[in-house]
Amino acid sequence: QVQLVESGGGSVQPGGSLRLSCVASGVGLRHFPVGWFRQAPGKGREGVSCISTSDGSTYYADSVKDRFTIFRDNAKNTVYLQMDGLKPEDTALYYCGSFHLEDRYLGRYCPNPDFFGSWGQGTQVTVSS
Repeated sequence: QVQLVESGGGSVQPGGSLRLSCVASGVGLRHFPVGWFRQAPGKGREGVSCISTSDGSTYYADSVKDRFTIFRDNAKNTVYLQMDGLKPEDTALYYCGSFHLEDRYLGRYCPNPDFFGSWGQGTQVTVSS
């Protein structure tokens, strides 16, 4: 069973950048579609972005499109989320999750968190001036 660990969060000013990492142990992350999600205080878990295994297809929530980039480094067993142009509303605890279904279903169900699991502890991102 895959176990995921998130890191790379921090505090930045609006307009700043961060790169989050999702590292897998137990199995190769290259076998799983992966998604990034976030949860702000008092709110539900929100899908941010997903990446497939087959052709590297990516998906983004409208709120982060053109600002965030998801990509893999299979040699490092890691999926990254590059976040640029950060806004105060991006403040949240960020999680990565592995997709429960086959890769071909990712486009249909991303970024619904109900279809992902193996959550780590999350990494906090705070954007404020």
